[in-house]
Amino acid sequence: MTSTPHHPDLRSQLETLTTEAFRPELAEIDQLPTLDIARLMNGEDATVPAAVAERLPEIAAAIDAVAVRMAGGGRLIYAGAGTAGRLGVLDASECPPTFNTGPGQVVGLIAGGPDAMVTSIEGAEDSPELARADLDALALTADDTVVGVSASGRTPYAVGAVEYARSLGALTVGLACNRDSALAAAAEHGIEVVTGPELLTGSTRLKAGTAQKLVLNMLSTITMIRLGKTYGNLMVDVRASNEKLRARSRRIVALATGAADDDIEHALTATDGEVKHAILVLLADVDGPTAARLLAESGGHLRAAMAAALG
Repeated sequence: MTSTPHHPDLRSQLETLTTEAFRPELAEIDQLPTLDIARLMNGEDATVPAAVAERLPEIAAAIDAVAVRMAGGGRLIYAGAGTAGRLGVLDASECPPTFNTGPGQVVGLIAGGPDAMVTSIEGAEDSPELARADLDALALTADDTVVGVSASGRTPYAVGAVEYARSLGALTVGLACNRDSALAAAAEHGIEVVTGPELLTGSTRLKAGTAQKLVLNMLSTITMIRLGKTYGNLMVDVRASNEKLRARSRRIVALATGAADDDIEHALTATDGEVKHAILVLLADVDGPTAARLLAESGGHLRAAMAAALG
């Protein structure tokens, strides 16, 4: 079990981390005009996509592995503390409206629980035992994927989550922003996006947080593409839970089919507002129940269902 380091040990650890490095050339930044500080910060942010680009092969390999697990009924679970944990919760919470994922299919765990989303409970990050308890509460299985997220790559909560998940046979991914991190080493798929020292020393909600957000966007979005949650670049599994999303649903059906407005309304009515089903009704000239059956038989992949209907 990972133990919490003493303060002198932790200080020496932090001094070796690129994300914690002090930049003497910025020591007078508080004396600069606001626009100059904004330009400096914007220039720093512009370096993040290139750092992510260097890790695309590892990111793609992780996505393919995650998609296989999820296609078999597994869940995608993020685990992190502080900013990293909040980003995981954010990504997970956006999957149901965007991709119509089921309850609990994509989960974000943050050290300290839901209160940590809005209140700093930083001490919780030091407990690998807490990570184990949080995963036990989800009844973690070997079908699931656990993605540990930590800028430093040493956060005990994230490392502990990955170590425990791997011991149970779950797929594990470790996303860090330092080289040779304990988190990446503990995971089956290690992704180290090295964003370098921050504008404000050690403030990893900045470049490191931006990099984590970009990678989590890829993990969830491309996994959902692989699972058939899109048709081309259209969100055909969008859940129309408000007026904006209902309008978007109609627009998606129109873009996919080129059908007239009245036909789109009829198709959406016949399929209880299911965008993917409505597109199949219009393009394959089938009724609602047939569209539902074809999509079920194709595992939700619209192109496969279309081929079956037209073949």
